[in-house]
Amino acid sequence: MDDDVKTLERIYNRFNARDIDGVLTALTDDVVWANGMDGGHIHGCEAVREYWTRQWTIVSPHVEPVGFHRTDDGAIIAEVRQSVRDLEGKPLQGQTHGLKDKTVGHVFRLREGKVARFDIQDAA
Repeated sequence: MDDDVKTLERIYNRFNARDIDGVLTALTDDVVWANGMDGGHIHGCEAVREYWTRQWTIVSPHVEPVGFHRTDDGAIIAEVRQSVRDLEGKPLQGQTHGLKDKTVGHVFRLREGKVARFDIQDAA
């Protein structure tokens, strides 16, 4: 699990740095990625690029993993503190675009060392 966790930590680091290409190298070409703004999922690396490019014109999210654990079926859940601000750095009031400050569970399924699926769950 250590290599998988290191991969996920790099993804969070690159996401927070707004380095889309740095994240995409850790995803499978056919990745299925949860759309935290609109619901549902998007498919493929280019769809992830478009999603984040659009998201970052609306809000400024920051995600900080605080723990990782593997489930019985092999997924890795990252407990994540999510902070969403407007483009001027001010905290959003209430919930906007499906995002708000909270702790969530990010569920990752990896294939051959890359993320093949990403889902979001409310942290228990």
